[in-house]
Amino acid sequence: MARPTSTARRELGGELRRLRGERRAVDVATALGWSESKLSRIETAHTGISEADLDRLLTLYGVAVEDRSRLRDLARRGRARAWWTPYRSSVPDPYDEYLALEGEAVRISEWEAQVVPGLLQTHEYARAVIETGADIDDTDTISRRLALRMRRQDVLTRDPPPNLRLVIDEGVLLREVGGRDVQHRQLSRLYEASTRPGVELQILPFQAGAHAGLIESFLVMEFAPGTRNPVVHIEGLTGGLFRVKPEEIDVYGDAFDDLQERALSLEESRTAIAETRDRLAR
Repeated sequence: MARPTSTARRELGGELRRLRGERRAVDVATALGWSESKLSRIETAHTGISEADLDRLLTLYGVAVEDRSRLRDLARRGRARAWWTPYRSSVPDPYDEYLALEGEAVRISEWEAQVVPGLLQTHEYARAVIETGADIDDTDTISRRLALRMRRQDVLTRDPPPNLRLVIDEGVLLREVGGRDVQHRQLSRLYEASTRPGVELQILPFQAGAHAGLIESFLVMEFAPGTRNPVVHIEGLTGGLFRVKPEEIDVYGDAFDDLQERALSLEESRTAIAETRDRLAR
């Protein structure tokens, strides 16, 4: 099965299919001297398109030159080699799409009930999480996934970084992933992250009782205005699942709002992290 391609290439393919409208693919391809399969591969994001071919196609569709800059940018990005290409063999296919979306998100809102979110994991904590994966059976895969997770964290140092909103269950603070010392150092990292500009980190205490996130952990990615609609991602044992329908996004958005309302304040959350960390050091 072919792996998913970059978000930019998929977005461009969708735009070009929309611009084709009622024209038959065979007629467009013939007019350009292409095979019909070439046009199909471009529209379905299985291949990129050169700038020259894009201009010929847009001219045929009657798109004004001054209106082509965004499509040219998508084509350029679609031709670029994704930074995660060396790690692709070690992760499930849909992870390509997740990485592309994460890299473009301007706001990430995540509810996590089991482990520290990947973007804030230390190297040793991440290794302990990855080593327990049900779909891993060799050390090379573990090493590549670990390297990929650490590279993902570069998104937090881009300019500007995404706004990161996190609600973490209190149990995550207490679960000694990798052992007591590893958990202590992870909580130190978590505390430091909670003080960064653009990071809103809250702890959901046990006394909050029943809440909207009891069924599953999830994250909502939002993007720059006018680019794309929000996307929800849910991680599972065999890979991730995306929710993209507006009514689904609303449900998860409301659930995250509920979690934030029930969680400790930002300052109370920092205190809870620090107190748990200090107890581990005794």
